[in-house]
Amino acid sequence: MESLRFASHISTPVADSPATRRFSRRLGPNRAGLRISAQAAEPDLSVTVNGLKMPNPFVIGSGPPGTNYTVMKRAFSEGWGAVIAKTVSLDASKVVNVTPRYARLRAGANGSPKGQIIGWQNIELISDRPLETMLKEFKQLKEEYPDRILIASIMEEYNKAAWEELIDRVEQTGIDAFEINFSCPHGMPERRMGAAVGQDCALLEEVCGWINAKATVPVWAKMTPNITDITQPARVSLEAGCEGVAAINTIMSVIGINLDTLRPEPCVEGYSTPGGYSAKAVHPIALAKVMSIAQMMKKEFAGKDLSLSAIGGVEKGNDAAEFILLGANTVQVCTGVMMHGYGLVKTLCSELQEFMKKHNFSSIEDFRGASLDYFTTHMDLVARQQEAIRERKATKKGLQSDRDWTGDGFVKESESMVSN
Repeated sequence: MESLRFASHISTPVADSPATRRFSRRLGPNRAGLRISAQAAEPDLSVTVNGLKMPNPFVIGSGPPGTNYTVMKRAFSEGWGAVIAKTVSLDASKVVNVTPRYARLRAGANGSPKGQIIGWQNIELISDRPLETMLKEFKQLKEEYPDRILIASIMEEYNKAAWEELIDRVEQTGIDAFEINFSCPHGMPERRMGAAVGQDCALLEEVCGWINAKATVPVWAKMTPNITDITQPARVSLEAGCEGVAAINTIMSVIGINLDTLRPEPCVEGYSTPGGYSAKAVHPIALAKVMSIAQMMKKEFAGKDLSLSAIGGVEKGNDAAEFILLGANTVQVCTGVMMHGYGLVKTLCSELQEFMKKHNFSSIEDFRGASLDYFTTHMDLVARQQEAIRERKATKKGLQSDRDWTGDGFVKESESMVSN
């Protein structure tokens, strides 16, 4: 005999829909009833973003995990919802990487080999492979995986003709969307690329205009966190026609100094340069940036088919759940794959589904953005707490004067002034 499961269910007389489910959840768990089902269905992780259908919200972030055909094929085989390839440009000959180009920060004494890895710095540039090679591999991947989402990350110098040529050539491979790298914090800004554009809203508006006038597939603008107010470039990108924004790219950093050699890390021939910081330690910063963008999008772009792809320190399903609760449609993972491998997606999916079961969510849309409205200003927090204190005092003290007694509430009013 098949075992039965009790599933939490909120009783409601109206037809089931995302809207009614959201309303029902506001009633709170104590108002929920119980229903018996032979076997509860697994929560649905599939998402549709800017018309792109993905089996789950987990996306390979642009970087080494999407650097060639072999690794991108592996990502699709393991079950990632989408893959964003490593950033390409027209002339790969200008891209010269160094080795070593990564350094890790551990939770322990400086340089401790045993502590948990909490931070990761890279000084890696965009793809150093010829564009023609990457285009050939994009086309091959789309032929072998026609129903999977392949997103091309692109970046160019401040040149309209170059951007238009790059977009045209990449689109011919059949890719599903573009992510525009306006955020690489090292190397590329020296050529007015990457963060040099993302930090200059006037320049960003112009370049986004060129891109969106040419592109025929959805365009996501990838934001740099190395800016005072990340909502400004996000707003400019959306107003200029981008269908979505992605945030955050890595944070400019110096990960540490080797206290034996007295040289900075990562050390190349005794020298180093500031690079991009990622992994677990950036997650709280990423949450704050994503929250700010989500609030802006909800206020200024409500009702439009725009998307938000969250990035930063995702290694667990709960990390992803936090981003989705803030309004993210998809969640990107790059450094996490470099540390844990492509099979990480199975763990992420399983853990996210466990979170959804705990709260009786059946789809991503059931809880996307559910926590966003609980962020406010400090002044509002003070006002809310003062009001709560006044209400608690009033409840504890009962009536303040004989004139406050009423006939209808006499019994409750009496009880309000009893001490035991």
